Amino acid sequence: MSSSPAPALPAPAPDPAVTPRKAASRSPWRSLRHRGMRWWSLANFVSNAGTWMQLTVQNLLVLQITGSAAATGLSMSVQAAPALFMSLLGGAAVDRWPRKLTAAVSQGLLGAIAFTTAVLVALDRLDMASLMVLAALTGVVATVDGPACALLGNDLVPLDDVPSAIGVGALVHNAGRLAGAALAGVTVGVLGTASAYAANGLSFLFVAAVIPFLRPAPGAVPVIPAQRSAPERRERRRDEDMTIRQGLLFFARRPRLVALAAVTGVSAVFGRNYGLTLAVLVTGPLAGGAGSFGTVSTVLAVGGILGAVLGARLHRPSVRLVGILAAMGGLLQVAAALSPSLAVLLVLVLPMAVVESVSDTAGTAVLQTDPPAHLRGRVLGVWSSIGTVWGLGGPPALGLLMELAGARGALVTGGLVVAGSIGAGLLLRRRRTVIAVTVRTQEGDVTGREALSTAA
Repeated sequence: MSSSPAPALPAPAPDPAVTPRKAASRSPWRSLRHRGMRWWSLANFVSNAGTWMQLTVQNLLVLQITGSAAATGLSMSVQAAPALFMSLLGGAAVDRWPRKLTAAVSQGLLGAIAFTTAVLVALDRLDMASLMVLAALTGVVATVDGPACALLGNDLVPLDDVPSAIGVGALVHNAGRLAGAALAGVTVGVLGTASAYAANGLSFLFVAAVIPFLRPAPGAVPVIPAQRSAPERRERRRDEDMTIRQGLLFFARRPRLVALAAVTGVSAVFGRNYGLTLAVLVTGPLAGGAGSFGTVSTVLAVGGILGAVLGARLHRPSVRLVGILAAMGGLLQVAAALSPSLAVLLVLVLPMAVVESVSDTAGTAVLQTDPPAHLRGRVLGVWSSIGTVWGLGGPPALGLLMELAGARGALVTGGLVVAGSIGAGLLLRRRRTVIAVTVRTQEGDVTGREALSTAA
């Protein structure tokens, strides 16, 4: 006959310090678990579709009014120019004002501009001067709207889900682009050109109407200021009073952000402009036509979508990852330049687009999460100004390089510059890290010997 079992001892409480964490989800769609992000993604899809409806017909409208391709390019430059000069002010406004209110107001203003344009087009009163003024106003409002909407989306999800939110945003952008371009042809054909602007205005109003109902997910809410100690609250107030100049200094003194700017700048100037470089390669050395370049562009778009999905799986991307991906893109660019045929080029273009898209997602995640929350608007303002310089300077520089070295030579040179400069930067960083660790170890040994000597 068996003896009765001894009474079971209560299980010890798990130690939070040693309890293993539940494996975090790597699903690219994990940010959509949160209701606010689902609504925000829907709003962005509608807004992107409306924007691309307008962009699809805008260049044709300028050509219709002026008959000049140069005027079309000028209208695009006028809209982009405010980002070069006013992005810092826009970023400061985003840091100073409530983010949801800022985004809702900026979306409403963009809607008003779109409706104004629609009315002028419908009444046949839109001339080049008024078009330029409206384009400039759009650019000014966009310096506030861009960082406000980008950061608002990230505010809705926990930190680990920010890369997913950025990747989903990229997918929504591409889906809206396809839908908007398709709807533009149907809408304009049935209702006229003004309808594209009116539809864009309605899309902005839809976003503005959704914003007040967005709620952050659990884990996305920052520490309540009232829970801080008095010194922490004083420090917080002092930081929040930072000027634009001090925001610039923060960016310049942040090695991660400077390194990210360097990596992205080199890639933007010597690579990535595939709409220009691959167009010349396809129509020149590879003896293809517009249809062949259309196929290349389609593969680039597919690769961008795949890369956005892969990038959304990241949790805490680093500048080192961005650099490695950019260097890989440079080497793929060299291989693409040496393609003997269009078929080989198509095989290489897909991974080029994937690597570029993952790198963009990782870099955006670093940029939008590395600075303190109250400085992120100004950091994005600095970034927007820098990016505008790259956008304006990159294509002319590549065009000159192609004039001197040809399409293949420009692609090879640019790819080697990208891969070589980033590789050198990574090696230099590793060498500095090794030296720093060695110095700390030596200092620790000296301190230990001094302590032993004192004890003796």
